[in-house]
Amino acid sequence: MATQFLQIITVSRFLLLLSPVVLAACISSQPYPASTPLPQPINPPKVRAPQVGQQWVYNVRNVFNQELVDIVTEKVVSIEPQIRIQRSGLKAGPLPDEIQVPWGYILQDPHWNPPQKFQQALPAWPEQLIPGWSGFYRTRYQVVGYPDNDYYWGLSISALGWEGVDVPAGKFPALKYQNEAPFFTSNDFSRVASYRQEDVWFSPEIGRWVIRRGYGRYLWAGMFWNNALWEDYLEWELVSWK
Repeated sequence: MATQFLQIITVSRFLLLLSPVVLAACISSQPYPASTPLPQPINPPKVRAPQVGQQWVYNVRNVFNQELVDIVTEKVVSIEPQIRIQRSGLKAGPLPDEIQVPWGYILQDPHWNPPQKFQQALPAWPEQLIPGWSGFYRTRYQVVGYPDNDYYWGLSISALGWEGVDVPAGKFPALKYQNEAPFFTSNDFSRVASYRQEDVWFSPEIGRWVIRRGYGRYLWAGMFWNNALWEDYLEWELVSWK
């Protein structure tokens, strides 16, 4: 039995290494946000500082069928001792808060399901707003509201390039970057492998992203990536901000 268990773990880890290639093939046919390449700014722009009352409203759509899942409003309600962003959905009602400390480093990330509280805050966007910059971070997280257990989280952040994007809130120059979590441990012990990825268009002008598009996939024992199960595959698009 022990040998069989080790074989399952070994196979799942090997499959997980292949997952980015396999998953890219699975989703390459999905619609993708239109953008225009921009030259890199001579001086990296400064990110807008947080202030109480700042607000961002997003359309949240299902990427597979473009269904409008919800309209989410995110609002800064405090900046000391932590930056707390209160969130609510037109359909879902109150949502878990996002917490940053300091600005640009997420301590509580509510955008995945379940929401996560990290032991150490992680960058919310690339630490250097320069194409080609990358970083990898390791920490552990708790599921918000369940402090008795914690789980491994590994996050890769890669700055890809500056692009112009057009969303309902207007046109913005944005730094496109990619988040990838290929080796994290799920709080769902039935999963033997989990993978998440996001493409994000971040606007320093507004201090937040104008488009955020992410998905997750996972395996149970005996499964392969060609029939892996999906988490939500959502795209956030900025409608308004202040």
